Amino acid sequence: MQIDPPAAPPAVDGPDVAGLQAALLDAVLARQGALYALKDADSGRLLAVNAAFAQWLGRPPDDIVGRTDADLFDADTAAALRAADRSALDGGVPATAEHRFDHQGRRCEFATLRVPHADARGARWLASVWFDLAPQRQKDAQLRQALEQLEQQQRAIQQLRQDLHDQHGMRDAATGLYNRAHFDDQLKREVDLSTREHREFALVWIALDPPAPGVAAHDDAAHRGILATVGRLLRGNTRAMDAACRLDDERFAVLLSGVGLATAHSRMEGLRRQCATQIVMHEGHELGFTVSMGVASFPHTAQSLDELVSACAGALAEAQRRGGNHVTLASIRFDPR
Repeated sequence: MQIDPPAAPPAVDGPDVAGLQAALLDAVLARQGALYALKDADSGRLLAVNAAFAQWLGRPPDDIVGRTDADLFDADTAAALRAADRSALDGGVPATAEHRFDHQGRRCEFATLRVPHADARGARWLASVWFDLAPQRQKDAQLRQALEQLEQQQRAIQQLRQDLHDQHGMRDAATGLYNRAHFDDQLKREVDLSTREHREFALVWIALDPPAPGVAAHDDAAHRGILATVGRLLRGNTRAMDAACRLDDERFAVLLSGVGLATAHSRMEGLRRQCATQIVMHEGHELGFTVSMGVASFPHTAQSLDELVSACAGALAEAQRRGGNHVTLASIRFDPR
């Protein structure tokens, strides 16, 4: 954009070209909401500003003309603006820059176009147009917020779909736990991952102990209530990276990802105590139950999937042999050297 100094009146009658250009410039700047200032290049003093610039500074135009940036801004801002002015003057061509500063308690962000001009006499001027970036920044922030909300909604929809899929395909209706097929797939993936990354995990087999005579006298609905309670306790004691499964009518399995034998024993002991103190209400009767558990870990007690399952089964059988309501650990392997 070329800014010419005021021109002498034309020698003959005709249109006021300079006046028309100035009016057109004012209209364009007003439409864009831009600030305009004209400076003396050597002194840095302001020669003219538009109404928008004066309004933004909160001063009448007559109080701005003749002043420098040092009179209008703090020292750091004035120095940054003066450095950008000199860079544009030294380049001799229009230059753009962005400025961020605090002014009168406001955070300001502007994109500034600077246009240097020199006449035949050597006089130099610097015209600048300031575009306020705050409205665009606000729009960008609103757009980012809208996109984030959309992504959250999409994730929620995806999670809902996954939950529905789980309910219909991968989970047992009575307990809410994974079914055997899905659990076996996850167990295989955990073995592969642990083998590649040299990390351990634990596998737990759980069995309902034989019911007390008072519990055994009730119908299948009581048993379903106990199964539902076991499922709730297992879900509450496992993390997102773990998996719990109903193996059959009396047995369950839990995969504890990244957990060693000692930690698995501690967590399952806590679960055993919860089961032993849990009360299931059925037709006005308080029913109790206990469980036996066998805990094995990979690769410390087994080095293959088959060995791991066998070690778990053996530990569970030992817990039951001890009378139930017990957590038993599989023996740790010691390979001969």
